[in-house]
Amino acid sequence: MNGINVKVYSKAKNGSQKLAENFKVKEFACKDGSDPIFISLELVKVLQKIRTHFGKAVTITSAFRTAKHNKSVGGAAYSQHLYGMAADIKVKGIKPKDVAAYAETLLPNTGGIGIYSTFVHVDVREKKARWNG
Repeated sequence: MNGINVKVYSKAKNGSQKLAENFKVKEFACKDGSDPIFISLELVKVLQKIRTHFGKAVTITSAFRTAKHNKSVGGAAYSQHLYGMAADIKVKGIKPKDVAAYAETLLPNTGGIGIYSTFVHVDVREKKARWNG
């Protein structure tokens, strides 16, 4: 699995398009309201597996970010969010450490998983990275 399969969407034209059973293009949009949106299809697959596993809504608090927005929120210089390959997520009623533990089963040797107090960062980079925020 890798995140190279990134597609470009328009929030205006494709915002309501379904990418998977429970995810639409607009959920991955940069919070600064910009268009276009870059989205890794591998990331979508991982998020859908998380949604299906827990049987609860997955809220994407941050996915694709423009360089300007990434800098304004204190994101890493080469954040996977810049390439449409990362999402910060919350699963209603599930602790971030438990979401991260399941994500680990999906990305045992690749991807980034960061555990924070209120959310989990998941990305589909080729090399494995783990951290606590």
